[in-house]
Amino acid sequence: MLLWVSLLVLAPVSGQFATEPKSVIFLHSPWTTVFQGENVTLTCKAFHLDASEKIKWYRWYLLEKTQSETSGNTHEVHESGDYRCQAQDSPLSNRVGLFFSPANLILQAPLDVFEKESVILRCRAKANTGLKTIKLYKNGKVLEDHTVEISVGMLTDFHIHQASLKDNGKYHCTGVKEDDQLVSSNSVKIEVQELFPRPVLRASSTQPTEGGAVTLTCETQLSPQRPDVQLQFHFFRDRRSLGSGWGSSPEFWIHTIWRENSGSYWCQAQSMNSSVQKQSQRLQIQVKIPVSHPVLTLRAPGAQAVVGDMMELHCEAQRGSPPIWYHFYHEDVSLESSSSSFGRGASFNLLLTAEHSGNYFCEANNGQGFQRSNTVSLTVRVPVSQPVLTLRASRAQAVVGDMLELHCEAQRGSPPILYQFYHKDVAVGNSSATLGGGASFNLSLTTKHSGNYSCKAGNGLGVQQSEVMLLSVIVPVSRPILTLRAPRAQAVVGDVVELHCEAQRGSPPILYQFYHKNVTLESSMSHSGQGVSLNLSLTANHSGTYSCEADNGLGPQCSEAVTLSITGLTGSRSGPVATSVTGGLLSMMGLAAVALLLYCWLPRKAGRKPTFDFSRNPSASDPQEPTYHNVPSWIELQPVYSNVNPNRGDVVYSEVWTVKVENKQAAASDPELLKNMDSCVIYSQVKGAYTAAPKPQLLAASTPHR
Repeated sequence: MLLWVSLLVLAPVSGQFATEPKSVIFLHSPWTTVFQGENVTLTCKAFHLDASEKIKWYRWYLLEKTQSETSGNTHEVHESGDYRCQAQDSPLSNRVGLFFSPANLILQAPLDVFEKESVILRCRAKANTGLKTIKLYKNGKVLEDHTVEISVGMLTDFHIHQASLKDNGKYHCTGVKEDDQLVSSNSVKIEVQELFPRPVLRASSTQPTEGGAVTLTCETQLSPQRPDVQLQFHFFRDRRSLGSGWGSSPEFWIHTIWRENSGSYWCQAQSMNSSVQKQSQRLQIQVKIPVSHPVLTLRAPGAQAVVGDMMELHCEAQRGSPPIWYHFYHEDVSLESSSSSFGRGASFNLLLTAEHSGNYFCEANNGQGFQRSNTVSLTVRVPVSQPVLTLRASRAQAVVGDMLELHCEAQRGSPPILYQFYHKDVAVGNSSATLGGGASFNLSLTTKHSGNYSCKAGNGLGVQQSEVMLLSVIVPVSRPILTLRAPRAQAVVGDVVELHCEAQRGSPPILYQFYHKNVTLESSMSHSGQGVSLNLSLTANHSGTYSCEADNGLGPQCSEAVTLSITGLTGSRSGPVATSVTGGLLSMMGLAAVALLLYCWLPRKAGRKPTFDFSRNPSASDPQEPTYHNVPSWIELQPVYSNVNPNRGDVVYSEVWTVKVENKQAAASDPELLKNMDSCVIYSQVKGAYTAAPKPQLLAASTPHR
């Protein structure tokens, strides 16, 4: 009884445990068909039923329903109908149909027929009825034919040994009275029931972790109409028996399960007398091995990971039951998930960019907990991009003497980066940027630094060259020289005089401007760097001082002033003009004599002999083209006097040059001009031509402009 109660509690109903079993009705005697006048005792059994508890009884007959109540669990009845009972707090029992027959012949059968049981079908005649033959029919066909001695109230039992589903059907019996009258019984429907259904093997886990515990349960449901039947259970793995064999417990405990315990499990259940034995379906149990710490490997095509390479990330756990799920991470951000059904690891490919530098790790999980790999750092090397060369000067134009910075920088590229600077394809310097960025190189500019510049950048992944940059070093203009060129010694109204202005140094274009008495006459641009000229058709107003200015954007330079005297006479030159010329000539001769004495006396005083150089031939100059000029800036002259006779060869010529002693180097650079460095006077020369009537000469003087 205790086993029956336990099974009612533990046995599953449609895969679930019943919350409360139904009440069950038992018959005494066991027949569901009896003769009228006889009684049948019904017993109601329920879970947790108290002996003093009241039981409700229900009877349905045709359309009538009656209800009664007993203080015990038994109820004696004598009327046909469907009976149900209900104990307190229990569901109603199933219907039990009873038939009290008025016929002379009845066929009696038990209420329930279970598989493998021996079943008795009793064909019973009334007490006042005698029969000579009795036949048993199943589904209208004679099953057995018995000839018996005529007796009153006789009964005949028909046996079904080890009932099975093939015995299901409708049964009735017939008898023949002694007057050959046929008597037929009621019909009885036999349905053979399972004593218990095929068991189902369940496991606390079908994928247990190695080293864990597993509980196996062989679940079935014993019919409550057979509470006295006991079941036994047996567990198997593949073809091996587990435990000690048959046992009364439907559970089997595996306290520690290992990888080799994986396999196909099944169980058997049988009644105690072994008449009914059933086997469950097989259940696969795969013991899972937790994954070990995976190893992350980064596989690049070369020794270094470079932008554009295809990088393979391979994650693999050396131990762990498949399938294993692998997850890849970059800086804690999930990249990809992949599964491995054979435990060989998983891979993930990346087309590298600069953003892929950083820390990587992977995780492995097979349902038994995840494991994380160690972190692997990846540095993606970026080849240098084409560098940009920048020329940085202190002003808009590079000028001689300025400090110029050459800055070379590649916008992309992994450090360290080596920068090299080139001038006209010749290396002039290099610098390394260990932390990235650019590098600089400084130049103090001279005229030689003009030309094409470029730079190169390299970081071991190739060299890139910048575009070529052209540098033009601008030279400020030097002090220009103004030269006045006239067709005769004395400028006369109507002559055309050429004013020529030229700076010996200076980068073009140079803007020249001519001035007369500090008033601008004209401007002219020289793109070639040579000087420019201005022609004047002289009038009396053109007398006075002239100067010129040169400018190439780096500051103007002004020449020394040149004085031009213009005469308006076009006939014979006499009178006051001759007197003036003669006086001027005598003054010139006096100055020349003084200069000659100084020239001879100073060296003699110093213990040296004077040196005379008459190599300059004044006749080499065209006497028809006198020149009014100022001297180059490296030598400062004062004053310069010259007079010529453009019409005759009898010329009185005098010229005095004075040189500053401090500019020894400049003076020494022209040996024809300066033979004795200690002399204040270079040379003095006087030519005289005597005629019967000497004519007056025109005197022009050039005074340095301060």
